[in-house]
Amino acid sequence: MVSKTRDRLIEVARQLFVNKGVENTTMNDIAAASDKGRRTIYTYFKNKREIYNAVVESESNAIIGRLRQIVDSDLDPIEKLKKYLKKRFEVISATNPQAKTPYDRYRALFSRDARKVEKIYDMARQKEQDLFAELLNKGVESGFFDESQAKRLPAVMTLILLTTDHVKMNTFSMDDYDLEVLTDKVVDFVTTGIVRTKQPSIII
Repeated sequence: MVSKTRDRLIEVARQLFVNKGVENTTMNDIAAASDKGRRTIYTYFKNKREIYNAVVESESNAIIGRLRQIVDSDLDPIEKLKKYLKKRFEVISATNPQAKTPYDRYRALFSRDARKVEKIYDMARQKEQDLFAELLNKGVESGFFDESQAKRLPAVMTLILLTTDHVKMNTFSMDDYDLEVLTDKVVDFVTTGIVRTKQPSIII
């Protein structure tokens, strides 16, 4: 019950931040919209800053949760890597105000302040690094990925994603077609570079 109430307050605050902006949203607004009294809100959060931080944490977890599903799937490492990278680029595309994807909530949240959007992605990026390393390690252990290339790839992908994230969040100059072309080229490049020439036999 405690978790549900806290989650409800976070979601209500997120919606208000999207529609009114963080600065224009008060604790009273959150209390009224959630049908909870101010006393209940202060049981979970000392102030609006704490609610804001909880919303950022929740959004970053939502991004990582979708990637985690891929890492934990039963796909072979190669297909898993391809799907992971494509999903990661879908998250980037949601920063485009014209984007019509399931990830619009990430772009919409704090859309009036790019720095706040970047805070969500920065937090998610830290978690993502560990998740990506896990994916690569499993590929190496199963014999699908070249170990030396797998060690180099995180640095390469960090640079690619940082650059693309920045472009999408600050200039919006890349349309959906351009992003799709870039995604396919990056996925092909990465897959070709990391996959071992001789693949392990798969027993069906």
